[in-house]
Amino acid sequence: MQAIEQVVNDGMAVAAGKPRRARLWRCVMMMQDERPVADPPLWRAVPRWWRGHVIREIDHQAVVDRVREDDGWSPRYAFMILMSAGIAVLGLLLSSPAVVIGAMLISPLMGPIVGLGFALATVDSREIRRTLFTLAVGALIAILFTAFIVLLSPLQTVTAEIAARTRPNLFDLMVALFSALAGAYAMIRGKAGTIVGVAIATALMPPLATVGFGVATLNATVAGGAFLLFFTNFVTIALAAGIMARLYGFGRELSPRQSWMQSVFIGVIFFALALPLGLSLRQIAWESNAAREARDVIRREFADDARISQLDIDFDARPLSVTASVLTSRYERNATTRASRVLSDMLGQPVALDIEQIRVGEGTDTENAQLLAVQTARREVQGQVDRLTDRLALIAGVDPDAVTIDTGRKRALVRARPLPQAGLATYRVLEQRAAAMAPGWTIEVEPPVLPLPDITLDEDGAPANAETLALALWAAQRVGLPIDMAVRGDDHPALTQPFADRGVDVRLTQGASADRAALRWRIAE
Repeated sequence: MQAIEQVVNDGMAVAAGKPRRARLWRCVMMMQDERPVADPPLWRAVPRWWRGHVIREIDHQAVVDRVREDDGWSPRYAFMILMSAGIAVLGLLLSSPAVVIGAMLISPLMGPIVGLGFALATVDSREIRRTLFTLAVGALIAILFTAFIVLLSPLQTVTAEIAARTRPNLFDLMVALFSALAGAYAMIRGKAGTIVGVAIATALMPPLATVGFGVATLNATVAGGAFLLFFTNFVTIALAAGIMARLYGFGRELSPRQSWMQSVFIGVIFFALALPLGLSLRQIAWESNAAREARDVIRREFADDARISQLDIDFDARPLSVTASVLTSRYERNATTRASRVLSDMLGQPVALDIEQIRVGEGTDTENAQLLAVQTARREVQGQVDRLTDRLALIAGVDPDAVTIDTGRKRALVRARPLPQAGLATYRVLEQRAAAMAPGWTIEVEPPVLPLPDITLDEDGAPANAETLALALWAAQRVGLPIDMAVRGDDHPALTQPFADRGVDVRLTQGASADRAALRWRIAE
């Protein structure tokens, strides 16, 4: 208390003209003002520093203007969509990565997607509608244009570039996420050159071109897988761009509840995308591990000097189909049986294994000659299968994917489409012609469910026309439906026995005609 009174007295001395005491008063007051203050916690200091040093440096209006320049519909946007889509589909058909990359570079789809992200950050409903419309119309134009090109193209086979975009996985989502964060950062910080690398990484146009290919060839697997890849990239880029925009101060002030709801919504979207993509990645990893295990199991069945020249696995077959060619100096009896049993136990499912053992001598020339002969034979068989598939597809009026080929049994099956003014006899003739073009193969063309012919009977109640009976038997076997046979009387063994011998269910009913048997499909009771 005495010290405080002394300081007050010194302060009062200012008016009395005592400068020494006045200086002392000022020093005491300054010491009082410079008392130590506790530092704020880190979780408060970092946001304060971010707002004061990072966000303050951003010219928000300039960034928004740059985004708005490229996210709307315009004649330039439509023209670039057509050009990039055309280049992309040609690169896919030619299986040329360089051409596909060229389509990525000129694709304008990044503009409306990044614009959508900024619109979500600023809660601008008008801009959200505008960017969604631009993106939807651009995607539709790209799909229709690429489908039109594929329809005109003589090349309609699934190439490696097309197949690579039909099985998206979790890694694709991660690529899109990291690319979107980099692209949004480049847009906000004015690093426009980075957008080129982002466009290549996310690859928005090639998936749309693959969708067009699937639509043109009626291949739902290709179209669905490619569209999932595009949708994954699109949603991930938009949400990541929105997150970056909010982080850099773009957007309205939201209440804590609104911010929490936005975070939950974004998390749910990412989880919904990551779940199926994660399952796809798991399947791809399993297939890769299965191929490695199949190679190791087969390799252990032979001597050290043996080597596997070719290994093919059909993961869609049931049971799993594995075909291998092994170059060995010594034939191993029962190698296929042993390897098949071990591989089935390792993979946990039945495996149909076919090992082709090729004896090779000491000389390299002999080994190469035998390997070349095997490869040539395989190419000839594959060429025969491809030609047969195309012919059957043309005869049946279906896509080649609808033709089922069993190379092991040399059997081909196809379900024909209804042809104008065509009866069962027409489809039987088509099957006979297809069989004549593929000697050694069993060809089966399943006709549509068309009216069965009536069978004329002789005086003994037996079929009077063997050709009509043969046509009815053929149709019954191909269609696989039971038959009602309307005849007079109860005993017609010469008429019913041929159907029973072929496993066809025939039920006799009473008919009004004594010289004719009326056949009808029994579709429903």
